[in-house]
Amino acid sequence: MTTIGPSPLLAAPGAVATADGRTAWHYGGPLKEQKAAMETGALFDRSDRDVLSVTGADRLTWLHSLSTQQLTALKPHQGTETLILSPTGRVEHHANVYDDGATTWLDTEPGRGEPLLKYLELMKFRTEVDIRDESADWALFTFTGIARAEDDAPVVQPVPVAKFASKDLLAVPTSVYPGGPFRETDGWTRRTDALGVPTFDVLVRRGQLAEAAEGAETLAGTWAWNALRVAAKLPAFGADTDEKTVPHEVPHWLAAAVHLDKGCYRGQETVAKVHHLGQPPRRLVMLHLDGTDEHPPAHGTPITLDGKEVGYIGTAVQHYELGQIALAEVKRSAVANQDVRLITGDQAASL
Repeated sequence: MTTIGPSPLLAAPGAVATADGRTAWHYGGPLKEQKAAMETGALFDRSDRDVLSVTGADRLTWLHSLSTQQLTALKPHQGTETLILSPTGRVEHHANVYDDGATTWLDTEPGRGEPLLKYLELMKFRTEVDIRDESADWALFTFTGIARAEDDAPVVQPVPVAKFASKDLLAVPTSVYPGGPFRETDGWTRRTDALGVPTFDVLVRRGQLAEAAEGAETLAGTWAWNALRVAAKLPAFGADTDEKTVPHEVPHWLAAAVHLDKGCYRGQETVAKVHHLGQPPRRLVMLHLDGTDEHPPAHGTPITLDGKEVGYIGTAVQHYELGQIALAEVKRSAVANQDVRLITGDQAASL
């Protein structure tokens, strides 16, 4: 994959860079940024995500055959999510999807684009598709908030205070995300409501990122994004999952990325077996931590119940209303009781 340099939005006032220096950890007020995103709207720079494109007449049929989602049903300017599983049903890749009628776009967690690209190349065989790494040329950002034009006609803009482009984007998404061309660029907008409020992803050419963000009243960093996605139980592949994760452990993915009635794909037998005959061995849950340690526990911190290890911390953050919260993979038997008290690091945790 192409190495991506620092985002131009790091030049914004108050910006503090993430550890890898690519985007902002926050812009001086991470708790205020969270509050603004949920109440009035904010713009999140997610330009560190890897972006792939797939072109060719057979692109959707081919991707459909490889993954868990019903991709052949996608119409132009619709999106969704999908998973690629191992032969034993473990999640190997997660991608958000958008088809603009000529190209299917896949965006993944930072660093996950290269292994996904390699896998797709291996699976081409004689299929007439072309797969490209677009990360150097295209960048993604996300914003929250809806506004309308004076004539009440919705139009799309990349900032929360602006207008929106298509009446379709005002519809609440299901597992199919409505979208449309982004009118001031040759990119697109996709509505997901991933944070539990109107939430929109926008793809623009990387050189247009700073211009597209102009006019946003609030820029929000990775800290705010992670806090709000944890509160919404939205997992990040690799951060909140591991090599043993199956789709049924992650409620969001089961609802948004898995079509339980589609045809054969790798790992489908495990999905069907867990769905019809049993329960997954673990669950991805949100924990409330008691805050006795001012620092949220690190990724991978063990979780214990009565002295026995029953899971681990995925993403732990400070939320502007809920205090310290975390997504965690925990044995299903350990969290059957909603009142269970868990221990992680030096803190008590509850569901």
